[in-house]
Amino acid sequence: MDALVAENLVKAFGRGDKRKVAVDGVSFAVHDGEVFGLLGMNGAGKSTTIKMCTGLLSPDGGSVSVFGHDTVNDCAAAKSLLNVSPQETAVAGALTVRENLELIAEVYGAGRSEAREKASAMMNRLKLEDRANDGAKKLSGGLMRRLSIGMALITSPRLVFLDEPTLGLDVVARRELWRYIRETSEHSAVVLTTHYLEEAEALCGRIAIMAHGKIVAVGSADELKARAGTDSFEDAFLKLSGEETA
Repeated sequence: MDALVAENLVKAFGRGDKRKVAVDGVSFAVHDGEVFGLLGMNGAGKSTTIKMCTGLLSPDGGSVSVFGHDTVNDCAAAKSLLNVSPQETAVAGALTVRENLELIAEVYGAGRSEAREKASAMMNRLKLEDRANDGAKKLSGGLMRRLSIGMALITSPRLVFLDEPTLGLDVVARRELWRYIRETSEHSAVVLTTHYLEEAEALCGRIAIMAHGKIVAVGSADELKARAGTDSFEDAFLKLSGEETA
């Protein structure tokens, strides 16, 4: 069974002359255990698509299912199987690293003792043990992103959305997070959005390119390069998304 199936998703905002279609007939599937990239220029419709896929926004048309659970009619079951690490980290700066992790675990139903065990295991996995009692607001950008991903993973989701997980990080911190993302895909399906094209090429088994609210191409990086007739993935992305002249 696929981790995520989106079928003919449509979403528009505004009315009358001000109505704007943000997502226009988007369909794709994410296989269990894969890292699936969702790429596009700003305004392509990625964020709206993700909000519909995670149940935060109801589609005007079409449907989304998470491991067979519809995100509208069976929302609670679908949401119990997924989690999100947003672009703007949802870390509580006034809490310690441990407290942030325990809080999320408890919100998702863990008892106090279980939440503490889960937090310890996650800190060990992400090499945050020595920062357990540090205030989150004191963390570097790389450690903050690592904690944010830990907060998304502590619920053991079968599907996780990572929205621009390495935005603004230096090369060393980015490569470290790449390793965590690869490890995550051993246990969960991953949907990754990024503006770093080399990141998508390195991590994603398949990539969907969005432009003007539509998916214009889906395939591996090599397949997309072959389709565009280019040697570099950056050139393929620009050509397929209609931004070649940029």
